[in-house]
This record gives sequence, structure tokens and C-alpha cells, in this order.
Amino acid sequence: MLNLMKPVADTEICSLEASIGRVLSSEVISSADLPGFPRAAMDGFAVRSLETRGARPSAPVYLHHFLAVRTGMAVPSDFDAVIMLEDSVRRSDLLEVRTEMRPGRNVSTAGEDIRRGDVAFRKGHRLRPPDLAFLAALGIEDATVFRRPRVAVIPTGGELVRCGARELRPGEAYEVNGLMAQLYVRLWGGLPFRHDIVPDDKMQISQAVESGLHADMVILIGGTSVGERDYAPQVLDDLGELLVHGVRMQPGKPTSFGQVADKPVICLPGYPVAALSALYLFVRPAVKRMAHLPEEQPKKLARLSRKIASKAGYESIVRVALRGEEAEPIMASGAGILSSVARADGYVVVPEELEGLEAGEEVEVNLFE
Repeated sequence: MLNLMKPVADTEICSLEASIGRVLSSEVISSADLPGFPRAAMDGFAVRSLETRGARPSAPVYLHHFLAVRTGMAVPSDFDAVIMLEDSVRRSDLLEVRTEMRPGRNVSTAGEDIRRGDVAFRKGHRLRPPDLAFLAALGIEDATVFRRPRVAVIPTGGELVRCGARELRPGEAYEVNGLMAQLYVRLWGGLPFRHDIVPDDKMQISQAVESGLHADMVILIGGTSVGERDYAPQVLDDLGELLVHGVRMQPGKPTSFGQVADKPVICLPGYPVAALSALYLFVRPAVKRMAHLPEEQPKKLARLSRKIASKAGYESIVRVALRGEEAEPIMASGAGILSSVARADGYVVVPEELEGLEAGEEVEVNLFE
């Protein structure tokens, strides 16, 4: 699947404020020295170091030539050191110096931070707040970054109702998977476009997928199983190529993916917890790959507070809550119980060749973001 996910090559210019978390599409070269002049590294007095020779607390030296400076102020060229306030005392027109200074002491030289022509950041660097502050210090107002991958999110299901539209009737549910996918796509570096709810109608689902092909990737939610109204795999097969229908994971077995008009399409199960599992195991690395971002997920080691049971032959995604250094399993099944995710801090993956994990075993918890 990841072989289908081509990193976005298009670029755009963004203001520094809008560049947070974005990835540079080219290296940034400094056009100036930083600092552009010798400056005081702390509050004190600019002095000529040669005139302080031999100064010590028991035998201070008195200077006529000095200048009071604050941190960051320019140090005039006829001074070459800054003595700290605690090592000196101003006595009218004289400065009592109690320590010998050497040239350059407490003075930041021009270009100490970066010199004109040096590389400030390499291509592929993800911009953080201190990086943007550094660019601003160089007088740079914007950054050239890779465009965020566009992702069309299409929820399907005749039983779904838009949240807040009206009260639910028996057999109905508010549409939550589209919201969850949309928010995660944005968090993982993509630009999501959420489609209106599409009923369980093959033609309408096909039209929705085709309308989403303006994006770099399509996420189709619901209708991925093998029931008579599960049209997602059929739509992929009709419009393009269905590459995988079903994976050995629990929850999330009906996850499917393929491509239509050279655009990758990932089909998520309709049960919220199953959809979340597929989001993390498939959509997250896909969006990260397209957005030029590292795919590593935050993790934490912990010991199981009690045994986890799982089904051999399936990779099990088990929700856990962290209690200090312990991971407490919340539930290994129940793909529709979304509250179990709200109570969880992450999940543990039980390999398909195992039938569960014993209490006290050290596990790697994949943290929910």
C-alpha cells in the first residue's frame, strides 16, 4: 500500500505563522550574518581587556574608558570584552574592575550564530516554533514548503445522521468516523475534505469516489464487509483496481484498499474502533509518507496489569490505559464501543502467531495522539 503513496512534489509559499509543522521543499540559505555586529552577551560594562590586566578583588583596577551595556546591545569596536555587573563597581566617572578580562569575554562576535551563505535548514526539515523564530531573526518572512496532501474523506451508510441535524430514530447513529478521520488526517499533516454522508447505494458511492479524485488520496468509510449492501470493494473493483479486501487484524478485518485513476483509495470499516485501528495502521503511515513526514509513532514501554486474550491468526489491536508504569487492558473486542477508546491512552499490538499476552509482560504501547 505504501508503494502507492507518492510523496507530494508540489510546493507553496507560506507565511512563517502558517508554516508551523510544514516541511521545507528546499534548503534555506542565510543572507546575512547573525548577529550582524559584536554584541554584549550579558549586562555589564564594555571594556578594553588589556586595561584590566592584573585586576583581582584584593587589588582592583580603575578604568576611565568603559561603556554600560545590556544583553544584546552592540559593543563598539574600541572595546573587546564585557565585564559582568557583579565583578565591577561604577564609582562616578571610574569603573572599579575586580577581575582580569580576556579579549572576547562575554561578547558574541558577528556571525557567531550563523554566517551569510551558510545553510540554515536542509530540504525536508519540519519547521518547529524555534525554527520559525530563527528564520524571522534572519529577516525571512515566508517559507517554501511541500503542499499538504489532499485527502477526500467519504462516510457512507444509510443509518447515519449528521451530528446535530436532528434526534436519532431507532436503528440510526450519528456519523463520527468521518469527523475522526478528518481530524486525524489534519493532525498527521494532510488537508482533509469531508464529503456529505453517502447512502448505501452503489451508484452514489461511485459518484462520491469519482468526485474525490481531485484529492491525492481517498478514504471511504463503511460498506467494506461482505454483506449485500457493502458496496465499497465492488466500487473499487468497478472504477479501478481492488488490491486487498480484508486483512488479518482485529478489529479492522474488513479494511480494504486499491486505486482509482492512479489515486490510492483506503476503505475503512464502519465500526468506530475498527475504523480507528485502520486509521492508525494504514492511513497514518500513508498520509505521513505523502506529506514527507516521519512515520514513527510515539510509544511507551509498560507492563501488563492483567492478561490479554487474543485470537491466533489475527493481529490484535488492544486498547490500554496507562496507570503509572502499568498498561491496563480495556477491551480486546467490541469494535463499536467508542467509549473504550476515549478511556484509552493507546493500544498494544498482539502478533497473529500468539494467543494473547500474560500479565506482567513488558509491552510497547502505541500512544493515541
